[in-house]
Amino acid sequence: MRAVLFDMDGTLVDTEPLWWRATEAVAESLGYDLTEADVPAVLGRSAADTAGYLYAVTGGRSTAPGIAADLLAGFHERVARGPEPLPGALELLHALTAAGVPLGLVSASSREIVDLVLPYLGPHRFAVTVADGETPRTKPHPDPYLAAAAALGVDPRSCVAVEDSPTGLASAEAAGCSVLVVPSTVPVLPAHRRRPGPADRGGSGPAPLPGGGLSPRPARHHDEGAGRAPRPARRRTVSPARPVPAGWPRPCR
Repeated sequence: MRAVLFDMDGTLVDTEPLWWRATEAVAESLGYDLTEADVPAVLGRSAADTAGYLYAVTGGRSTAPGIAADLLAGFHERVARGPEPLPGALELLHALTAAGVPLGLVSASSREIVDLVLPYLGPHRFAVTVADGETPRTKPHPDPYLAAAAALGVDPRSCVAVEDSPTGLASAEAAGCSVLVVPSTVPVLPAHRRRPGPADRGGSGPAPLPGGGLSPRPARHHDEGAGRAPRPARRRTVSPARPVPAGWPRPCR
């Protein structure tokens, strides 16, 4: 293992309930009530993908770009109040950093959202971060994970990705990464190169959809090391103008 590449939403921080509620509010404004059947099309998806889905199921009552803008505005408002790191997330990041393992953050959220969340995780821990719009294609395509591995100077086939959704898992696997799957509202089937995480995050995993919503987790104290370090790692972001180079290692089958 040369590096560990983490998804953000639902893997390190409890933002998926916030995304669900933002999507729920926009859907209601369009006359559509989200149900559990909509979860795979909403959670773990980019704003553009979710907007396209809502545009289709509401019969084009708005425009896809307009829906995406409303989704991002609602999500930003909720995230700005302070996302909660998931139980064990800060401890794992601290242990890997202390062991000298290079870390990357690979998200389908916008750069604005990623930068809002990073202070709660400790930005010094990630040598590279990749956000939506910074690669030619986002998850479920392999581009974000390929870009993160290239920025770290490692072969993606020597990386472990940590993901919680089928969309992110497909992206990591297509890049050639081995994947550690953590519990999620959206089920992930076992397969080659996938390893299940703990069956339960201390009883704090996402709740089912009671009446169309995800239950928030209880508040936690943040790791006192989050957001500061005496010797911060070099942080790199992936330029939107930089395409994924041809000839990068393809998946192991």
